[in-house]
Amino acid sequence: MELVTPGIGLLFWMAISFTIVFLILKKFAWKPIINALKDREDSITEALNSAQKARKDVEGLKADNEKIIAEARREKDLILKEARDIKEKIVAEAKTQANAETQKSIETARLIIQNEKTAAINEIKQQVAELSVSIAEKVLQKELKDKKEQEALVDNLLKDVKLQ
Repeated sequence: MELVTPGIGLLFWMAISFTIVFLILKKFAWKPIINALKDREDSITEALNSAQKARKDVEGLKADNEKIIAEARREKDLILKEARDIKEKIVAEAKTQANAETQKSIETARLIIQNEKTAAINEIKQQVAELSVSIAEKVLQKELKDKKEQEALVDNLLKDVKLQ
C-alpha cells in the first residue's frame, strides 16, 4: 500500500521542490509569459480595431458607390430624355417639312390642272369657232329658202362633226 499512500518525507520534499520551481518560474518565466499574453491581447485588440475600421471604410465605399451609381442613373435618364426630345423635334420638323412639300406639290398640281383646263377650254372654243365658221360657210353656200331645210342641214352637219 505504500504506493498508494505517499510518505511524509516524500510530500515534504515534493512541496519544497514545487516551491523552488514556482519561485524560479515566478522570477524568470512569469513576467515574459504575462508580457507575451499582454502583447497577444494587444495585437488581437489592434486586429479587431483594424477590422472595424476596414468595415467602416467598406461601408463608406459602398455609400460612395451607391451615390456614384445614382448619379450615373440620373445622367443616363437625362441623356435619354434629351435624346427623346431631339428625336421628337426632328420628327416634328420632318412632318412640317413633309407637309410643306405636300402643299407645294398640291399647289403645283393645281396650277398644272388649271393651265391644262384653260388650254382645253381654249382649244374647245377654237374648235367651236371653226365648226361655227364651217357650218356658216356651208349654210351660206347652199341657199336655202325654207327655214326647216336650214335646221335640218344644221342638224346633219352637227351629226357629221366629231369633237376631237
